[in-house]
Amino acid sequence: MLLSFLLCRQDQQTAIRFVRNPDPAPDFKLMGLDGKPVTLADSHGKVILLNFWATWCGPCRAELYDLIDLQAKYKDRFQILSLIVDDDDSATIQAVVEKYGINYPVALAPNEIRMQYGGIAALPTSFVLDTEGRIVQKHEGLRDPRLYETEIRALLGLPIGNVRVETFDDTGQIFIKNAVRATELPGVDLSKLTPEQKIVALHKFNAEGCNCGGCQYTLAQCRIYDRNCQSSRAATEKIIAALAHSAPVKSAPGSPPPQPALSASPPTSEKPLE
Repeated sequence: MLLSFLLCRQDQQTAIRFVRNPDPAPDFKLMGLDGKPVTLADSHGKVILLNFWATWCGPCRAELYDLIDLQAKYKDRFQILSLIVDDDDSATIQAVVEKYGINYPVALAPNEIRMQYGGIAALPTSFVLDTEGRIVQKHEGLRDPRLYETEIRALLGLPIGNVRVETFDDTGQIFIKNAVRATELPGVDLSKLTPEQKIVALHKFNAEGCNCGGCQYTLAQCRIYDRNCQSSRAATEKIIAALAHSAPVKSAPGSPPPQPALSASPPTSEKPLE
């Protein structure tokens, strides 16, 4: 997934990246392990780190103390919301929470919530929300806590030193539905196609579904969601090969290049966690 914290050479700045035009985070109302409601709305006006994890996940446990420290340090303007995707019973999960001394709300995340966030393909997965409740970044896997702190400070308008803030368009990195905006896809080589053929290929990737086992993703969505999927890889390669050996698509003189009418819907089923 997207590399957001670039540790560069000494003559270069470190950079963090946020979505240029972020989408609102889907709200929810869950019951925390402490019996109190857990919602995004209750933390409106704060920077939020929405952390999906499981007690059996080693990397998830490895970052707990860092998250606890961040919550304590920025508690007035920052809120971590912890969503468990565990199959363990509440008592077992509560024991882990007490062992680590977690100081932020913890709730069980049903499949419906996971799907609203595009499915959770890896653990931990964290979404960074600005003070307006919009998702500006998504991180999969264990991250350097300095990355989170720098992002938090930037969103709160606090000094971040010699760090550059860059923006990018969400083309599926945050919300899979936005794969329709992508002009490049993981593991897909479009270099042999003309610009016109590339547009046709992208249209096909967003119009045709993947047959990897009922994921209900388009080919484009599946390439972003699961880079190891052999079905979507083979299907995109077949489309590219057919276009590369066909007559080039030509535009009429003086007319703009054709634009694909892309459309995609959020997936309606979830893939197994890796």
